[in-house]
Order: sequence, then structure tokens, then C-alpha cells
Amino acid sequence: MATDSLQEKPFSLACEENQAPIFDIIAPLFAKASRVLEIGSGTGQHAVYFAARLPHLIWQTSDVPAHLPGIRQWLAEAQLPNLPEPLSLDVTGDWPAGPFDGIFSANTAHIMGFPEVGLMFQGVGRCLAPGAPFALYGPFSDGGRHTSDSNARFDASLKARDVRMGVRDLDALRTLADHAGLELRADHPMPVNNRTLVWCRRTAPG
Repeated sequence: MATDSLQEKPFSLACEENQAPIFDIIAPLFAKASRVLEIGSGTGQHAVYFAARLPHLIWQTSDVPAHLPGIRQWLAEAQLPNLPEPLSLDVTGDWPAGPFDGIFSANTAHIMGFPEVGLMFQGVGRCLAPGAPFALYGPFSDGGRHTSDSNARFDASLKARDVRMGVRDLDALRTLADHAGLELRADHPMPVNNRTLVWCRRTAPG
């Protein structure tokens, strides 16, 4: 059976290109955090980049089991003390024990089915400390309309691959977030028609 070290280390060019703009948004959000959960760490590139620049916090990677070997390769190469072993996390299953001072996820909402996006928001609502931020990066539509032709084409390509996938609408996400005890605090425009949505867990019911 192949070991992690014998597998080719995964690499995402898109991740390489977007990590600096994302960092500019999340650095102040997580300035006072001590423990951040990343949902859907993918290749592990974001985790290494962010953890190296945020040495004051523990950056906890997570993903479905199939992606963990690749993440471990990036973490092993980086040898950063604030990058623990990645967690196995499927939003439909068990979640890690919180509370976390921050949660981050990039390019996950359009890959999951919409029911799973709802489960992600519910899990975030349970794991996130009151008042703490959840930064969600990716393409999003507004009021049922795409914000660019490229996002419309991307949405069509996703649905051609799997009808459960698709660019998510901000109004629909607001509803999911409200049910999970989260509210939108910021909407940052990003390169190539993406956005970083910053949600916070309510400190009191309502």
C-alpha cells in the first residue's frame, strides 16, 4: 500500500494565486485568535501559507479522508509548530470539539450540495466561539444573478459535472447562516470575481 511520502504532493495554481489576497483579509480577523479551524483544506497550501504568517495561533486543517495524505505532505515539508495533524471532517458527520476562535473555508460551498452547505453552517455555528469570525471565500451570486459572465460560465460547468454543485447565492446563505446563529459582517470583493464573506456567531440569541 502506498504511503503519503510516495504520493505526488498535490498543487493548486489557483490556491497559489489567491492566498496573498485572502491573507490580507483574514490576518486582522484572526489577529487575536488562538485556534482556527480550516474546513476543506484541500491541498494544504493555504494552511502552510497562513500558519507561517500567523505564528501566534494553531491552524487546524481538516478535510475528507481522501485529501488528508496530500495535506500531510505539505505540513511535513513546512515543519511549522502551529500546524497539527489534519482532522478528518465530513460536514455530514462528526465535527471537532470547539470552541474555535475563528473558522476559514475556501472554495467549498460550490463543490458541496446545498444541503451539505447548510450542514457546514450548522457545524460552524456549533464550533465557533460567540463573536468569533467565519471567513468563507469563493464565488457567490446576488439575488439569483451572477456577478460576472465568468461566474455564470463556472456555475454552468459545475452543474454539468454534478447537478448538486453550483455557485451559491448570498440570500440563500444568509438564511442558512441565520438558522445557525451567524450574521454577515463583511463582504470583501476579491480578484477574479470571487469574494470573502465574513460571518460572526451571535453573542446572544436573536
